[in-house]
Amino acid sequence: MQNGYALHGEATSYSQAVAATVQDEDLVESIARGDKDAMRVLYARHGVRVYRFILRMTGDVSLSEDLLSEVFFNVWRQADTFEAKSKVSTWLLAIARYKAMSALRRRSHEQLDDEKAAVIEDPSDDPEITLHATQRSALVRKCLTKLAPAHRQVIDLVYYHEKSIEEVAQVVGIPANTVKTRMFYARARMAQLLAEAGVERAWL
Repeated sequence: MQNGYALHGEATSYSQAVAATVQDEDLVESIARGDKDAMRVLYARHGVRVYRFILRMTGDVSLSEDLLSEVFFNVWRQADTFEAKSKVSTWLLAIARYKAMSALRRRSHEQLDDEKAAVIEDPSDDPEITLHATQRSALVRKCLTKLAPAHRQVIDLVYYHEKSIEEVAQVVGIPANTVKTRMFYARARMAQLLAEAGVERAWL
């Protein structure tokens, strides 16, 4: 990443033990003072989840990688504007959503390609378990792409990022009651799509 800081391949003054105990809010405060090591720790902690969130919105691996860089560049430049009214993870997802929505508006003439979604496997599983989980995960993601964008976002935030209704409202910028309404219709539609795909409804 060429935006005034590096996120890969450099040593950090944070030991693994120390990095694991530092709160996100403290990292952001350090980043606001220009601490590149804190930036690397925050990226290591949240980069993959933010990337997956963007990827599920855009369906484009290359675009998602670029937008991920933009998200953390924004954090680097604007860390001093974080007011701790929400979790740092919620703040990051709100920035990511804005970046992804802006990019999709610029490319509104293009269809989202279901085949571009990436599968990130758990190396701790044996090959058979990994294959089963990968196939099931692929079916779930394919069903997600068939939801309306507004419904897909709330499902993604609740189930993949474990956000509360109030936190989803902060990320998306809508009232909590509207989030609840979208969740109701999104769950109903997902249940139908999953049943048609042969995935147990227990996922919901």
